[in-house]
Amino acid sequence: MACGVAKAGASVILISGYDGGTGAAGQSSIHHAGLPWELGLIQSHKELSANGLREQVILETDGKLMSGIDVAIAALLGAEEFGFATAPLVTMGCRMMRVCSLDTCPFGIATQNEELRKRFKGKPEYVMNFMRFTAEELREIMAELGYRSVDEMVGQAADCLEVDESLLPRAELANIDELLKGIQPLHHDPDKSYDFQLEQTLDVDVLLPVVKKNLRRRKPVKVDVEISSTNRTFGTILGSEITKSLKPGEELEDDLITVHAKGGAGQSFGAFIPKGLRLECEGDANDYFGKGLSGGTLAIYPPKSEGFVPEDNVIIGNVALYGATKGRAYINGKAGERFCVRNSGAVAVAEGCGDHGLEYMTGGIAVVLGRTGKNFAAGMSGGIAYVLDVDHDLYLRVNQELVDLETVESKQDIETLEKILKDHVQATGSPLAKRLLKNYRNNLSDFKKIVPRDFWYIRNQIKELEDKGYTPEEASLEAFRMVHPK
Repeated sequence: MACGVAKAGASVILISGYDGGTGAAGQSSIHHAGLPWELGLIQSHKELSANGLREQVILETDGKLMSGIDVAIAALLGAEEFGFATAPLVTMGCRMMRVCSLDTCPFGIATQNEELRKRFKGKPEYVMNFMRFTAEELREIMAELGYRSVDEMVGQAADCLEVDESLLPRAELANIDELLKGIQPLHHDPDKSYDFQLEQTLDVDVLLPVVKKNLRRRKPVKVDVEISSTNRTFGTILGSEITKSLKPGEELEDDLITVHAKGGAGQSFGAFIPKGLRLECEGDANDYFGKGLSGGTLAIYPPKSEGFVPEDNVIIGNVALYGATKGRAYINGKAGERFCVRNSGAVAVAEGCGDHGLEYMTGGIAVVLGRTGKNFAAGMSGGIAYVLDVDHDLYLRVNQELVDLETVESKQDIETLEKILKDHVQATGSPLAKRLLKNYRNNLSDFKKIVPRDFWYIRNQIKELEDKGYTPEEASLEAFRMVHPK
């Protein structure tokens, strides 16, 4: 695997061991799953070295690194970067109660409860001191071994490490001596890093030269380009330039810059684009369409000349709108699996989706104008979904652990859904949305509204408390207490 991702252009390869880990994990996961980082690091370093790839990448490792000697051993086995999590967390006051997921952390670290957060006593200086002591111990070990830098240590296991003979009986079954043989003293060489040729991307080569002058003047501009599957993360560099041009608190008007792309887009089309940028694709797109959408607008639709029915065909790949925070996405066709996973604020429309749609969604609005896959809305704790359920069998595919299904009846829901459908028609020309709007009131009986139970309850409680005179902050905290009483 390490060799594969290195050939594909990975800059850093992380080898993560079974030690340490999330405080929310069960005891069986903490103690009886996975393998030590030492094994993965040795194998990865050896294979990368044997295939002439080791100098192209940085090897990083983590998994409960606690001291300078841990870092030294990791370096000697082939690592150049080192991840710390458990130990710095403990220096901040964590006592490993393993209730991170329950919002009841007694030390005020992993909680949103204001009363519990008052107990937090950590300071940045505590982590700084810990890392300074770790570095000091590492320097002492390096001096003892005769090395002046970490780079000099990387891969020097043959000269500096030996097997501890005081092993547990079961550990003696492993031939550890063989593991230490053949580790070459190779490390990352910046001159041999993979060249991503960013200067040849459409963003840098085509979009920025056309857009920059108008962006400075805040004037509208439209660009037409041809796109193919090799054009990955299209629009992201342009989006970053837009963000860098903004003054503190400034925000561009919607769709100030419009890019019309024609063809089959590569992975991560429109990833992270901000408000003010609109990307349209006349064609189809691969996985991660709109990943991390941050305020921009996306629209995708099949070529006008094609004769197939859009709502019957998949037009984008898996994991679209992953982690989107705000913005709008209009998809004239079906989406793949895990549509809108971890969406926290974007408005998204698709005409069907695969399995695990809306997984872990925490905010925003999703509209699905077609059949969904199984396990729909699993872990959905926020936001609202409207689903076209013509066969009235959606309940068979929804994971109802956290959500309820309702009919679309309230005035607010009816108006919200109608506006989104009209926007979808305007953005993509969707024939399906046009038909639904033509007889909208009668078609409402085919829609289902999906709402997380706690989310909707808290929303109502906050509104009632604000009506009684509570400030928004006070209302939020009081509503939280009502849902999670002591």
